[in-house]
Amino acid sequence: MRFRAKIVDVGCLNHFARTVHTIAKLTKTCTLRLTVDKLYFILSDKVANGGVGMWCELSQGNFFDEFQMEGVAAEHNEIYLELMPENLARALRTAQNAKAVKIKLTNKQCPCLTVAVELPSLSSSSRIVTHDLPVRVIPRKLWSDFREPRVPDFDVSIYLPVLKTMKSIVERMKNLSNSIVIEANLNGDMNLKIETELVSVTTHFRELGNPPWVSGNDSQNSMQEKDRESMAEARIDIKKLLQFLAGQHANPTKALCNIVSQRIVHFILLHEDVSLQYFIPALA
Repeated sequence: MRFRAKIVDVGCLNHFARTVHTIAKLTKTCTLRLTVDKLYFILSDKVANGGVGMWCELSQGNFFDEFQMEGVAAEHNEIYLELMPENLARALRTAQNAKAVKIKLTNKQCPCLTVAVELPSLSSSSRIVTHDLPVRVIPRKLWSDFREPRVPDFDVSIYLPVLKTMKSIVERMKNLSNSIVIEANLNGDMNLKIETELVSVTTHFRELGNPPWVSGNDSQNSMQEKDRESMAEARIDIKKLLQFLAGQHANPTKALCNIVSQRIVHFILLHEDVSLQYFIPALA
């Protein structure tokens, strides 16, 4: 089992660092899945038990100048590592002016991701700063726990408003309640609602638009037959929503939200070569 990769391009390095920083804001620990052509950051708290879920996918060819990996076996050419993304984010913060960054899987008393940052120097020799980040190798018998979550058969899919605007609204609302209701319809309308015994506050968004989902999907076909004004809604933990919104450090090219009434809110962010899915279960 081997892994080594190298980033030279500054733009790619900054983009990768921003992505890891976003992941670090969303979770303390996650699983890094390495395949020949992709990297995945996965969080699979059991959504059914009230935990959030995350699936972030990157094409390695869009980030790395060199990328070599050999999985646990020829027929299972993958590696699964448990790591603390904040450690990786911290290591990459030292790489802002780097000439190159090398990442490899090493064994130093315990398995580590070793990040070697080559910094420019006034002398002919370059300075190299090395970070050894402890990881846990996840055995193959547990890999099935980290498969891509199925996109739920949602009642409504809608584009999100500007995330910074949404974040500032939710930040003000969090002082009023521990939960927030997200509701949307097929007319491109979305509301954020706080309802308590003392106060009721609603923020309305209009004409956000609804994504044109593939018509071959039965659930999306049935969406066409629904009342376009009818609202699908889910009440979720406001801190989990705010954590998701606060973690976004790159403006996505597309941001959308799928709602399964009373069950789950599923966010999808697309940004250049990165896609991020985030699942927040509804409160009972």
